[in-house]
Amino acid sequence: MFLRQLLLAAIGLSGGLIVSAGVFTVLISVGLIPRFAGKMHVARRIFLLEETVVFGTLAGGFFSIFSEWGMAGRFVREHELFGAHTEAVWNAAGTAALVLYGLFAGIFVGCLAMAIAEMLNTIPVFARRIGFRHGLGVAVLAVALGKLCGSLLYFIRAVYLYGG
Repeated sequence: MFLRQLLLAAIGLSGGLIVSAGVFTVLISVGLIPRFAGKMHVARRIFLLEETVVFGTLAGGFFSIFSEWGMAGRFVREHELFGAHTEAVWNAAGTAALVLYGLFAGIFVGCLAMAIAEMLNTIPVFARRIGFRHGLGVAVLAVALGKLCGSLLYFIRAVYLYGG
């Protein structure tokens, strides 16, 4: 039984290392972190940006496996840290945190998708093939707004809860 658990742990650890190495390889190959550093004008702190990406990945993996360690809400509610209004304050803080997380995660995924598309030169090639001369920025904006509308409908209609 112990050897079986040890084998499963080794397989899980190996799989996790392979997947995370693949994710970091994609981030490095598209040059997303240096691009962020250039846009934010903090190129001298690029190592800090790279370390925060690694830390965020490790923290996300840790809390997805050991979820009981990330349950700050239970502690706050049990000890009523905000007095009689603990529930309302905690719900408002949680909603604000989810909105911020969703905003930043969406920005990151959008930047990653655009970096991959730019790396493969898909947008200029596509524009040339269909004879698209002017308004490429408007077309990209239309795609982004379409994705925004789709995401809003997805969450407003609670598709994630019922699947349809």
